[in-house]
Amino acid sequence: MTALPLTSALIDDAELAPLFAPAAELRAMLAFETALAAAQAEAGMISGAAAQAIAQACAEFTPDEAALRAGLFKDGVLGPSFVAALRKTLPVEHQKALHLGATSQDVTDTALTIRLKPVLSILAARLTALIAALQDLSAAQGAVQLMGQTRMQAALPILARDKIASWEQPLHRHLARLAELAPNLLVIQLGGPVGNRAELGAAADAVAARLAARLGLGDAQCWHTARDNIVAFGALLAMIAGALGKIGQDAAILAQSENGALKIEGGGASSAMAHKVNPVTAEHLVALARFAGGLAGTLNQALVHENERSGAAWTLEWLVLPQLVCATGAALQAGLGLIARLHFIDRAKPGDDRA
Repeated sequence: MTALPLTSALIDDAELAPLFAPAAELRAMLAFETALAAAQAEAGMISGAAAQAIAQACAEFTPDEAALRAGLFKDGVLGPSFVAALRKTLPVEHQKALHLGATSQDVTDTALTIRLKPVLSILAARLTALIAALQDLSAAQGAVQLMGQTRMQAALPILARDKIASWEQPLHRHLARLAELAPNLLVIQLGGPVGNRAELGAAADAVAARLAARLGLGDAQCWHTARDNIVAFGALLAMIAGALGKIGQDAAILAQSENGALKIEGGGASSAMAHKVNPVTAEHLVALARFAGGLAGTLNQALVHENERSGAAWTLEWLVLPQLVCATGAALQAGLGLIARLHFIDRAKPGDDRA
């Protein structure tokens, strides 16, 4: 995800990152071609024998990643070299049936939504776990008295549960937003060369419906240049990361030496000052929130497509979205770890330093 291997650990995610790896993308592209051929056979566009041959070729396909990478740089998209390589593995009589009526954007975009389906499930599970962790924290430490702060100044007394509630509330809304977005985001792409499905003929809509059903995705009209759902997903990711950044920012401030309202177990060390316990995880959450916010702003520019297809705007999505997903996933993981290490300090009780 980044050219800086020492810092890449900040956004590495063992569950999410593999979904954007070349192998996962190719598996999803092969799933598209298999399902498309089956759908077209059911609609009478190609023979059943051709669909079976395509399914077998997809199951046995061994990609030459170097050749595919070279094709990507040459063509600006993986589709042409991928389809050409796959077609060569088919019997001659079935080669024309492969990718019939589809375009590179159809296979590429659908391969993305195939992989975004588990992404949404993972994010939802982590949000749910984070909400539960905050509720547990509130139950255990919610009665601790704190000094509320407005505009970085002492205001009026509050309880820890008040602070925790302000962290938890947005997460419920983000979880609901994920569920609301899913039906619009997790859909097939099938528009053909210029987005009107003309090459699919009278069977176009039937093929699309069958394709969607086979892939476990929703059916949709062509969205080659209508990227609002992708951008909406990016904005939601940034909001989730931002909610985690708020938790991190509050925790770092409360844990300041002069504040002393919070202890974070297992803080980071200083190379020069042995007495320090730095709020590293909290700081990571703030950094990831800002990083995700910047990426979402960049992704927003992918809304501007030229006419029926944009090479530049589409490529921008490929560069930004995986990093944004993984940064948000990393923030959720870090947030879960941080919550488990928070100990509010009740200054009204002598000796309560949670040491």
